[in-house]
Amino acid sequence: MCLLCLFSLLLTGCDNKNEQASLQRIIDRGYVSVGTLYGSNTYYIGAQGATGFEYELAQKYANFLGVKLKIVPRYNIVDLFPMLNSGEVDFLASGLSVTPKRLEQYDFSPSYDQISQKLIFKQGNIRPRNLDDLTGTLMVMAKSSHAENLAKLKLTHDNLHWQETNDFDNEELLEKVLAGDIDYTVMDSNTLAINRRYHPEVSIGFSLTRKEPLAWVLKKQSDNSIFASLIEFFGQVHHDGTLLALDDKYYGHIEQFNYVDTRLFIQAINNKLPKYQDVFEKYGEDIDWRLLAAISYQESHWNPRARSYTGVRGMMMLTLPTARQMGIKSRLDVEQSVRGGAKYFKRMIDKMPARIASPDRTWFALASYNIGFGHLNDARIITQRQGGDPDRWFDVKLRLPLLKQKKYYKKTKYGYARGDEPIRYVENIRRYYQTLTMLDDQQFNKKMKEIAEKSTLNANKNQQGNNLEGLQHSSEIPN
Repeated sequence: MCLLCLFSLLLTGCDNKNEQASLQRIIDRGYVSVGTLYGSNTYYIGAQGATGFEYELAQKYANFLGVKLKIVPRYNIVDLFPMLNSGEVDFLASGLSVTPKRLEQYDFSPSYDQISQKLIFKQGNIRPRNLDDLTGTLMVMAKSSHAENLAKLKLTHDNLHWQETNDFDNEELLEKVLAGDIDYTVMDSNTLAINRRYHPEVSIGFSLTRKEPLAWVLKKQSDNSIFASLIEFFGQVHHDGTLLALDDKYYGHIEQFNYVDTRLFIQAINNKLPKYQDVFEKYGEDIDWRLLAAISYQESHWNPRARSYTGVRGMMMLTLPTARQMGIKSRLDVEQSVRGGAKYFKRMIDKMPARIASPDRTWFALASYNIGFGHLNDARIITQRQGGDPDRWFDVKLRLPLLKQKKYYKKTKYGYARGDEPIRYVENIRRYYQTLTMLDDQQFNKKMKEIAEKSTLNANKNQQGNNLEGLQHSSEIPN
């Protein structure tokens, strides 16, 4: 009888294990559990809430299944795969590349992007152009694809040496390079593109790999229902443009890196922005103040007395008619100019069709701010005629340059326009906005960490006080 009970328990345990790894189990419990790493392009909590490419893509998968998303983040890649192995999470979504070693142990979803590994160093130091040029300390994360690739390269480069660490993530290693604590590290191209927006001193030595596919990681198992659902999901987001739009949101505006412009912007953030931040925050009630500041930097580089040959002036470079419409008496007055620019931009947002979702709604409003609502609509009509989605910025920005070509603009309502200008305008503002957002989120997270540490310290002090009080009371008890 005991043996029969034990056999029954073993069977139940096996069934539960299989059930936890199945799509039906996810649907029955009402959520999908996803493991990821904290990072600028994976998942982090900013001042506006949770964000990150992997987070948003995982959220779309949860919506696809009709369940909630449960994100299980970790600080170190060493802690990531054990969660999958133990069944704590259903899969990993953390910008992980498909490598031969990982393929031996895990299954992968369809690929959704490609990256290459870059050897990085600090601007101003001697640039290494190949592995033989490495003369200093190279450090990478332990158990990462970077460490795996270096081990492979070691087979043909005997003098290649590196250190592996569990104490620092990829972005912390980048900061150690910039601080001079180490000479080199390796970063994926997508992570590097984001980080160069606020660390312009980081430079690329050379590529260690060709393009590698990124995919979500699943545990190898007999039940392939989750894998099948991922094939269907990625097929859908590839087909309907969702993946392209998400990729454009995070990476579309940072494909081209301008060292001088980025460095000047960082300097302006430190030297100029503190003088005007209160004004941007004051009139950023309906618009994110950081977006308002980014627009102003694009327009005037935060120069209250800026003026162009076309007659636009001030922090927001308003035309005289626009200033009058917005009730602005002096375009050279910082507060009036920012108030007028914010009011006008809000009007542009409100003019967009309600069906256009964010953030495309914002990018369209920026383009309209630059080129005019009529020309923007002409480009949207061309987009629709060519089979694109007129409500997606990614599709419309491909057609805006057609407004310079006679065979297209002669069939539009508003005629010729320099359609390439709003593209540069929008992409510049998006880069500035992202930099401000990332820096602001860093400050937010630093503040939250300080509050948490202070709370822990106070709790420890209170506990020590209670322990001391207990000792004092116990000493008063008579024998």
